[in-house]
Amino acid sequence: MSGSKLGVASRAVAAIGGGYAVGGLSAAVLALWLPTTPAEAALTGTLASFVVYVCAVLWVFAAPTAGRAWIGLAVPATALGALLLAGRSGSLA
Repeated sequence: MSGSKLGVASRAVAAIGGGYAVGGLSAAVLALWLPTTPAEAALTGTLASFVVYVCAVLWVFAAPTAGRAWIGLAVPATALGALLLAGRSGSLA
């Protein structure tokens, strides 16, 4: 497999897997942190996650390199994961 094919494959994996992870984490964080009823927060988080997923996929293929695409997914995923853990432990609530 040549270098450009490997880059495209890496971006595809980042878009599918990484985008799903960022979208899922955003849904969970919004469902946990929105100041509404649990059902409304879960619905809003789920609907917003579709937008986040699309933006993540667009970012992956707009990034200058595949490495930057992965970094561009890892940074928000880490931040969202920290918010999720903080909210579940009650340290920021």
